[in-house]
Amino acid sequence: MIAAISLSTNIPAGSTNITVTSGPNGTQKHSKPLTSTLKWLAKSGKLDEALRLIESSPSRLTFTELDVEAYSLLLHTCISRKSLEHGRRLYLQLLLSKDRGNNHSLLHNPTLKSKLITLYSVCGRMDEARSVFEDGLEDEQVPESVWVAMAIGYLRNGYLVEALLVYCDMLIRFVQPGNFAFSMALKACAELPELRVGRAVHAQIVKSIEEPDQVVNNALLRLYAENGCSTEVFRVFDTMPERNVVSWNSLIASFARRDQVFESLHSFRRMQGEGMRFSWVTLTTILPVCGRLTALHCGKEIHAQIVKSTKRPDVPVLNSLIDMYAKSGEIDYCKRVFERMQSKDLTSWNTLLTGYANNGLIEEGMKLFDRMIESGVRPDGVTFIALLSGCSHAGLTDEGRRLFNKMKLVYGVSPTVEHYACLVDLLGRAGRIKEALDVVERMPMKPTGSIWGSLLNSCRLQGNVSLAEFAAKELFELEPTNPGNYVMLSNVYANAGMWNDVNRVRELMKHRGIRKDAGCSWLQIRNRIHTFLAGGGFEFRNSAEFKKVWNELTDAMKEVGYILDTSVVLHDVNEETKAMWVCGHSERVAVTFALVHTAAGMPIRITKNIRICADCHSWVKIVSVITGRLIVLRDTNRFHHFKGGACSCKDHW
Repeated sequence: MIAAISLSTNIPAGSTNITVTSGPNGTQKHSKPLTSTLKWLAKSGKLDEALRLIESSPSRLTFTELDVEAYSLLLHTCISRKSLEHGRRLYLQLLLSKDRGNNHSLLHNPTLKSKLITLYSVCGRMDEARSVFEDGLEDEQVPESVWVAMAIGYLRNGYLVEALLVYCDMLIRFVQPGNFAFSMALKACAELPELRVGRAVHAQIVKSIEEPDQVVNNALLRLYAENGCSTEVFRVFDTMPERNVVSWNSLIASFARRDQVFESLHSFRRMQGEGMRFSWVTLTTILPVCGRLTALHCGKEIHAQIVKSTKRPDVPVLNSLIDMYAKSGEIDYCKRVFERMQSKDLTSWNTLLTGYANNGLIEEGMKLFDRMIESGVRPDGVTFIALLSGCSHAGLTDEGRRLFNKMKLVYGVSPTVEHYACLVDLLGRAGRIKEALDVVERMPMKPTGSIWGSLLNSCRLQGNVSLAEFAAKELFELEPTNPGNYVMLSNVYANAGMWNDVNRVRELMKHRGIRKDAGCSWLQIRNRIHTFLAGGGFEFRNSAEFKKVWNELTDAMKEVGYILDTSVVLHDVNEETKAMWVCGHSERVAVTFALVHTAAGMPIRITKNIRICADCHSWVKIVSVITGRLIVLRDTNRFHHFKGGACSCKDHW
């Protein structure tokens, strides 16, 4: 049965002179000029005229190769213009022709049927696409192209399971799948994700007579990359007869997605070494990796390649470039890229704004926000997270509170749990613990881990043990495997000299199999990333070059009155052990390594995986005076720009 279609019967008529000749058995056949006219009208985009030409004499619909080509071209134009109305009119003529018993095969021609399904699917009319697909499904052998058109239609509209069901139904009917079907099924499996079915499709590809093309291989790469199957990713990649930029993008993205940042950078360099040109997608994948590693040299090399490119970079690439510079502490470069952008989107503004906030330049961020509003750009939730977090770290409590109150009233942005977490942190850092707790109790949604984490951190800063215990209890239920929560409570106890409670928390961590993250710092010198662990780096620390620089720094620091603060060691050990541990902190070793291996006056850029301790903060400030160096250190909280004995955080972090 054919589903009824609601269409207007007021079909406009047009007078067109057409030469008609009588063929065998009394059937009428178009002359060549009619087909040529239809094809010309379709190519010219004159859909109304083409449809009027068909509608004026519906009995003349024929099934010659030239006619099918003309109708196919007409449908192709409808698809490219998403012209549902014209497609429906042509489909109606095909239906009417079938009802008259003329040229029944026209409606079931695989090319026309596939294009009709595609037209309805690109217009979001999946019910109509399914009706076309099912018409004659039981009566004839439907070729693979029609099945794939239906499955791709589902895929295009987000019906991933339905797309796979069509694929499975095709197999049940013994239709041999080809590369189009394989690539469609793999894409659906990658997006679901459905690794088990994807592996089954891979097995069919191996057994298939047809060699997999580049699209299929790229789809396999993506499937395994999305599911974190690194062994399969390498196997597929290394056995591909040809690799294009999509293949390399899949490999790089698979590493980036699993935080294998060094492997991601290595793959990018290997790609360039093999002479493969990048796409903008490549750069939007690799630039965030550079930002996470603070690999400024790599980021600048990529920036140079963008400048040299004959193609104009798109907005996402430039946004990624701004983000990379912001995460490398190079705000001047951020501003330069931002100001030279010919077009900007909301992400462009938010990225620069977040860069200002994280680098201790919230005053500049406020000015940018005002300029953003004046430019007619509407802020969103990300905008206010950046502003509130910047105010919190800068100690601008009242300004942050005003911004929070304006979110909904002035800008129509409803606060989410992340905004409330920023507000709690803002008040807690300012010592207004009671107000922070009041916010937690009155907020319209149930507090999450970020809320209790902000409150616990505020208790650590203010030394509020009882409230810290209450917040930690909530966190242990919400995030039982997060080591940061246990460490923070332990630090609260240690600061209060409650060593029995410190040991109790550590025993709890041991019992639950939770390990504290070791302090780690890294920096890039030339094309190498150098990593240092707290208490590690013995080979370098025992070298003559390290001892020479370390001793010179120690002597110079004594002259300016620096005294090691061992209170930052929150363990019940003797002073000598505490001093040894503080001197072995990873950022100190990294700074000394940079002083040994870089030229005088060069900036030093270091990233640390945890918060910098108070004594290391003081130590780096003095090093910046002694050496005359700019030292940029990024920890989990923010950026610290040390210069001339001062820090951009103003000792508030």
